[in-house]
Amino acid sequence: MTAVLAAAVLLLAAGCSSGGDKAPVGQGAASATRSPSASGPGGSPSPTGPPAKGSVKVASTLTEDLKSPWGVAALPDGDLLVASRDEGTITRVDTETGKQTQIGSVPGVSPGGEGGLLGLAVSPSFASDHQVYAYFTTESDNRIARMLYDEQKPAGQQLGAPDTILRGIPKGAVHNGGRIAFGPDKMLYAGTGETGDRELAQDKKSLGGKILRMTPDGRPVHGNPEADSVVYSWGHRNVQGLAWDSDKRLWAAEFGQDTWDELNLIEPGKNYGWPEVEGKGGKPGFVDPVAQWKTADASPSGIAYAEGSIWMASLKGERLWRIPLAGTEPSAPPQAFLKGTYGRLRTVLSAGGAKVWLVTSETDTRGTPEPGDDKILQLEVK
Repeated sequence: MTAVLAAAVLLLAAGCSSGGDKAPVGQGAASATRSPSASGPGGSPSPTGPPAKGSVKVASTLTEDLKSPWGVAALPDGDLLVASRDEGTITRVDTETGKQTQIGSVPGVSPGGEGGLLGLAVSPSFASDHQVYAYFTTESDNRIARMLYDEQKPAGQQLGAPDTILRGIPKGAVHNGGRIAFGPDKMLYAGTGETGDRELAQDKKSLGGKILRMTPDGRPVHGNPEADSVVYSWGHRNVQGLAWDSDKRLWAAEFGQDTWDELNLIEPGKNYGWPEVEGKGGKPGFVDPVAQWKTADASPSGIAYAEGSIWMASLKGERLWRIPLAGTEPSAPPQAFLKGTYGRLRTVLSAGGAKVWLVTSETDTRGTPEPGDDKILQLEVK
């Protein structure tokens, strides 16, 4: 067993390279210090994954001049809904023409720091219920609400009054979490942050520093770790990305503090360590990340699954990471694309097959906006 693990570590170290400052499309890799193991649980061989080296092609710029875009959700016809964190508005983007139409504002949004109108999700039953879900910051908390989207009404007036399904998620100037998504089980998942109050992550009674799982009405789901709680996993610092692979496993990207950012495979009832552990600590009782990065190289935001890999948008790192998967483990070292080309990257969304949407984040007060920012890019990945 020891020999197998040692061989895997040596193989990964040999395959990693930090490269130059500019990584051409189709090149780039993570450094050896942050390469994950290629073996499966307990050192057992992993299933065959996608090719070790992938590629990214920017096929087109779909639209420009978005202001503080954050959450993005796809409608059944393929058009995108985009949340403006600081303006509290939702805009529809036609994916054929790039035309933007503001559908409405979300009342009660109180932007500030890392808070505001954050994640969006479209009901799995949208064809019949026309519900759009939003995670947002108010004067008192973070909460999740759903709104009726009536396309027949005039532009700017198409959102109904928010129906709050979950309130009381702690808010702060930082670490508000905010990503929401419906899973393969048609339940709603939410990633939250600990608002800078580290102890909340280990407090099972707090909704801060958790991944939550709830019914579309905001109630605990049968099968959750605790029957009367929406808490699904805990010990998180600031969950920013949620995605499911082809085998319906849940993956999450998470901000570290000063040392390690994380990609985690999420299992119900497990403790992911913060603030006791940052990155791979190997401590009993805590789940180590599947992959980790130095914070300057990542500061991860949204993630998506496409073509056998997790694709992770990075803010401070200003690059898109590809993490090829073989079952529950990476099959090769992470690979970086678009390094520094488009600035901070906020959200990545699979559009089926090799097509992926990528949203920049230069107008979030921490970037350096250029003409046209912020943008949605159409990528072809493999």
